[in-house]
Amino acid sequence: MRKSHPIRRVVLAGAATVSGIVLLLSLKPASDPGSAQAAGVGAPPAASAQGGAQAAGSGTVTGEAAQTQYGAVQVRLTVSNGKITRAEAVQAPKGGQSDQITANAVPKLNQAVVAAQGADIDAVSGATYTSAGYKESLQSAIDKAKAAGGSSQGSGSQGSGSEDSGSQGSGAAQAKTVTGSVAQTQYGAVQVRITVSGGKITQAETVQAPKGGQSDQITANAVPKLNQAAVTAGSADIDAVSGATYTSAGYKESLQSALDQAGG
Repeated sequence: MRKSHPIRRVVLAGAATVSGIVLLLSLKPASDPGSAQAAGVGAPPAASAQGGAQAAGSGTVTGEAAQTQYGAVQVRLTVSNGKITRAEAVQAPKGGQSDQITANAVPKLNQAVVAAQGADIDAVSGATYTSAGYKESLQSAIDKAKAAGGSSQGSGSQGSGSEDSGSQGSGAAQAKTVTGSVAQTQYGAVQVRITVSGGKITQAETVQAPKGGQSDQITANAVPKLNQAAVTAGSADIDAVSGATYTSAGYKESLQSALDQAGG
């Protein structure tokens, strides 16, 4: 009996040692931070941060031109994180008394939009038609901004698996709008504004163009063609429109100034 005690002790000690090793091995993965990261414990916070950034809408939106008794009114908005940070009139009535009315009313309307963060703004006294056209184009721009924000949130909700959604988001963030210097011509000033995205002109429009008398007809015919040519060519190397030599020359000069500001 006394000879068997040492053997039993050895066997019991060995069993205890094996049990301890097994217990330690079973506890190690839970305490290993490397294993926790591999299992994706840290992934959800990063994913939610990316989703929030995609949902924040930013960019420039131009409303539809609203026709009034004294001329067209068109509004452009700059939106950052869902808030209107800037409002400006791309088009407004010009010529004669309209110049004075526009110069007085438009800055007040622009300021009112940023303050109200919407189209619920008061008309400027003495500029009833301009104010009405402004609000109409403004509402169109707001609607476009909401639609663009909704589609951006939709792509973000798909998660980080969509590479196309991510590339579109980065492209939109790089888009910028630049206004060229005013080019003086024999018949009036010409000024061009362009939107550039990914190094390409995506939109071109005239902020100013000759008006009054025969210039109205020439401008109405030439400007849309010049805008289209600028987007197609992606540069200021465009042909003059027949019958609008001076306007075309002024357009190209202001367009080149805008391109220089945009970095070529």
